[in-house]
Amino acid sequence: MSSTLQDRLVVAISSRALFDFEEENRIFEESDDAAYMRLQLDRIERPAQPGVAFQLVRKLLAFNTSDAERDRVEVVLLSRNDPVSGLRVFRSARHHATPIDRGVFTRGRPPYHYLHALQANLFLSTNTDDVRAALAAGFAAAQVYPQSAHASEAHPTEVRIAFDGDAVLFSDEAERVFQAQGLPAFQQHEASKAALPLPPGPFKPLLEALHRLQSAASTGAVAMRLRTALVTARSAPAHERAIRTLMHWNIAVDEAMFLGGLDKGPFLREFQPDFFFDDQTGHVQSASLHVPAGQVHAGIRSGG
Repeated sequence: MSSTLQDRLVVAISSRALFDFEEENRIFEESDDAAYMRLQLDRIERPAQPGVAFQLVRKLLAFNTSDAERDRVEVVLLSRNDPVSGLRVFRSARHHATPIDRGVFTRGRPPYHYLHALQANLFLSTNTDDVRAALAAGFAAAQVYPQSAHASEAHPTEVRIAFDGDAVLFSDEAERVFQAQGLPAFQQHEASKAALPLPPGPFKPLLEALHRLQSAASTGAVAMRLRTALVTARSAPAHERAIRTLMHWNIAVDEAMFLGGLDKGPFLREFQPDFFFDDQTGHVQSASLHVPAGQVHAGIRSGG
């Protein structure tokens, strides 16, 4: 009898986003893939250390609490690694008691093509080109910054995820007005359209899937909880359209920060998310000093 990933929250993740393969990656960049493969094979019995997105994955998998309830979340390795190097990745996951059973290894070929077959809700990778291709194909995807601070361990039974608004949860429609006409025009545009929902951005489907997971957690069937935050450069009066858009979608976030251009990093340090998604390079760099962060290469202001 065949299995299915239907109705699961599916996270596809690259090996380097899940584990700390920075030393191995330097070998790849300084030499070639053959040297990289030899090093991974030589270290096959040495478990890799957790990477930037490891805690997010581990906590999401904790929603699978029993045989009857275990199909809420699926994490699949989707990697440019070769299959032999993939052996070390699976062994590392097993060493860290992280139940990952599925993987696709493409040995250098862009792996995003398999997101359709996986019905993925999210793709995390350190490869910019793969992230851009996934976003262009209609999937929520982010480039993980491997130098990011690792997640706080202060909330072991709560998944915390923070999102930027424009070009992430929402389209970059309003941001384009700001870039073309300036702040006063942006504020006027958003105030005049406060009752009109913003078009969805690439991460709306992920937020919907997380909302379903949050609803399941609220029944008490699992010990894990989910807490979300909107962290945006918007301020009053432009905040109203963002909130009304979420209300129109029938999705609630637990916290909302309308920062009016303030540095997001210190606020994220206080929220302590397991991951933060933003489209702008500067915001991701600032956030990465404090929390795990990734860049959504979408919208008019996405850098790189």
